[in-house]
Amino acid sequence: MEENRKEKLRYNIISVITYIIGVILLIQLFNLQIVHGGEYRETSNTRLSRESTLKAARGDVTDSMGNKLVTTRSGYSLELYKTKIDNQTLNTMILNLIELLEENEDEYIDNLPLTVNPYAFTMKEEENQKNWKIQNEIDENADAEQAFLALKEKYEIQEEDAEKARKIMVVRYEITNNGFSNIRPITVAKDISLLSTNQIKEQSNSFPGTAVVIEPVVTYPYGSLASHILGYVGAISAEEYEQKKDTYSMNDMIGREGIQYTLEEYLKGQDGIRQIEMSVDGSITGEYVVEEAVAGNNVTLTIDANLQKATEEALEKNIQKIVNGDYGEKHNANAGAAIVMNVKTGEILALASYPDYEPELFIQGITQKKLEEYEEGKNLYNRAISGVYAPGSTFKMVVAAAALETKTVSSTTRINDTGVYPRGYHPACWYYTQYHYGHGYLNLVQAIQKSCNYYFYELGYRMGIDPVIEYAKNLV
Repeated sequence: MEENRKEKLRYNIISVITYIIGVILLIQLFNLQIVHGGEYRETSNTRLSRESTLKAARGDVTDSMGNKLVTTRSGYSLELYKTKIDNQTLNTMILNLIELLEENEDEYIDNLPLTVNPYAFTMKEEENQKNWKIQNEIDENADAEQAFLALKEKYEIQEEDAEKARKIMVVRYEITNNGFSNIRPITVAKDISLLSTNQIKEQSNSFPGTAVVIEPVVTYPYGSLASHILGYVGAISAEEYEQKKDTYSMNDMIGREGIQYTLEEYLKGQDGIRQIEMSVDGSITGEYVVEEAVAGNNVTLTIDANLQKATEEALEKNIQKIVNGDYGEKHNANAGAAIVMNVKTGEILALASYPDYEPELFIQGITQKKLEEYEEGKNLYNRAISGVYAPGSTFKMVVAAAALETKTVSSTTRINDTGVYPRGYHPACWYYTQYHYGHGYLNLVQAIQKSCNYYFYELGYRMGIDPVIEYAKNLV
């Protein structure tokens, strides 16, 4: 009996404690949801956490001596997130933002293929213009001004000044093409100045949704040196992104030509994750790194930067001499290539193609005008490895090797170059066409040194065609 009373007492005590705890929880829940609900809701709404990509630096490309031909430096990129502001407020904010960048001489991303004053398409091909208008839901018969006005209406731009309206349109067009949300931004500008960075941060309340982030910027310390070897990087296309979305993001840079393209998988780093805390009005309240980025692998080439520079300068200088007639008759020469190789190892020490280009122009997005200039001059074409040409005097080395191997001549055998070869169609040595007399007596070494046509015509005659063909095949 006594034992039953004790059990009942314990049960009552536990029940009372349970009821008390339940009442406390109900009171606290009432306090959180009813009494202070609005306050906590407002606090919660002003703390938006956004995950952003922390870009990884690409690996360096160095010459054989360790000189950095391509590297990265830290730069500031301006991003824009979607916030709860109306179209007119957004347009006004964009105009103020672009004018701030312009005042500080910072460039911004401008992919809009329309100009004003005068109105014109930057795309020359009518078919491209037509496709662009269809993609942007514009009458395919519209001229440049009509297309501009159609976009102005679409983006609800009220600014009357055409130049200012276009500045707004540039960013709105970028938003249309790439899309943005409160967790995924568009990039407005890359590599902006510290002055713009500080001003945007100081005036963050005036620029809702903007974030300035530190990103690695690819740079070429030697300018255009070895441009055809190194290649360039550019923004990933929509088609490429669809194929590589597992390892690339929409705003990634990707190798386009040269080493940057060939060794892309090694040079590309692994992006990290940055967490950005942003208030509901779009102001950044804090940020921290969740996962560190891992830089890409470095690549060392056999190229010697100093020898590359000397080779490119010599190539350009000799092309100008040909144009000016310094070697005799003037020729309209506008391109050429030169290679320096270690004959013992096969290593390429220098490889030049003229004309060259500035790889760094592609990083921020090359202008249409400059791209058309490069296309007209075929500057991007690597003549040293892609061009198909008659071998010319380089074939004299094949003939010389065949003659020595077959013992047709020795390195000291002398032949008298009188200017015009007496056999066949009587071809002349290049020296004769310029100075009207031949090189005179030369041995094999001197004939190679002076590139004497007459000497090698005679070697070919003495050997016959079969040994020349045989050794040419052996040297491929």
